[in-house]
Amino acid sequence: MRFLLDESADFRLGRYLAALGHDVTAISRDYPQSLADFDVLALANAEQRILITRDRDFGELIFRQHQRHSGVILFRLGPGDYMTAVHRLDEIIENYHPDLRHFLVVTRRGIRTRGILSD
Repeated sequence: MRFLLDESADFRLGRYLAALGHDVTAISRDYPQSLADFDVLALANAEQRILITRDRDFGELIFRQHQRHSGVILFRLGPGDYMTAVHRLDEIIENYHPDLRHFLVVTRRGIRTRGILSD
């Protein structure tokens, strides 16, 4: 699978996914930093990457402004919840494969799929 880590995402998640054999890029390492959210989402969509973020503004872009995307995983966990994030990623990869082009919201209590599909 192809992933893009937003600047707000825990960079260790990218290393974890890469170790599993996934194609992972990161805004903080592979692209000009401080890109606007609109540009990050457009970049992820153009490269057919699932965006991993902690930034809720992407929901605004997708649900209110109807921007195209290739899937978003929004982590709503605390900064000390790295292991919870890893377990949730494992669960997403294993059980949510058909939903990866959706907008997924990850919390301590579980994973929620939000309705709008990508184009």
